[in-house]
Amino acid sequence: MPFIRERLVHVHSCSDMSRSLLRNILFADPDLQKIYGDSVSDLQTQFKIPHSKALSIYKYLRATSPEQLLAYFDSKNIFTITILDSDYPLLLKEIYDPPLVLYGMGLRTILASEKRLAVVGTRAPTSIGVQTISKLIPAISRNDWTIVSGFARGIDSLAHWQTINASGKTIAVLGSGLSYLYPKENFDLFSQMSKNHLILSEYPPNTPPQKWHFPARNRVISGLCKAVLVIEAKERSGSLITADQALEQGRDVFAIPGSIFSSQSKGTNLLIQQGAKLVLHEEDILQELQEH
Repeated sequence: MPFIRERLVHVHSCSDMSRSLLRNILFADPDLQKIYGDSVSDLQTQFKIPHSKALSIYKYLRATSPEQLLAYFDSKNIFTITILDSDYPLLLKEIYDPPLVLYGMGLRTILASEKRLAVVGTRAPTSIGVQTISKLIPAISRNDWTIVSGFARGIDSLAHWQTINASGKTIAVLGSGLSYLYPKENFDLFSQMSKNHLILSEYPPNTPPQKWHFPARNRVISGLCKAVLVIEAKERSGSLITADQALEQGRDVFAIPGSIFSSQSKGTNLLIQQGAKLVLHEEDILQELQEH
């Protein structure tokens, strides 16, 4: 039997494996050895799952070995980081329900520094939002802060590009597997980041994007970072979910104020009203973070 790390990646990569089910399996079988000998009925009974799911997991575990799976990932330039590894990000390990496995492409060494700032915002930024990104992100990244975002169109993509153009370091956290480029217009960004920066996902590479993946993905974005900066967000948006998760994780939240007449500023203005730190200049962020 391979080591538990390899078994963890193997079991995690099953398409019918959920986070909660894997945690239940680990609770019952901490070394992930018994599961390889379980019958379909064993899986179904012990973990209270439908017969179809139990059968799928049973077949998957026998269709390929952990060693074969990792060799396949290596052929696709994909590496894995498990919660058992020494370089698993400590900040992320602190959160509730941290990913047990991360799949990555690019420079794994970027994770060595904990100076990471999440930058999130609307997919349809105004010209003011674009100018704000252009002003703040290069200055912050030149102070050795790694910019983390979600690879979405709009503020996320602009934050990645501004960091790249400033010769900084940036990390994208996807809501799909690494083999699914989403959104497709970010092909050039993916090409750059998968070689010279870092792309991460908690979803196995062949997992297509699903709408429920993105709120879960947001907890990883904030969990990787010491703070979250929100640049333009509607009153109900994924960016505010990220901010809420950051607060639950004990992270600082910064927000850019905007016009009371702009729908794209309602969310950030609301965050400030609720206690987020108002940002007018990059020093407002840098000085605050240096105190931690």
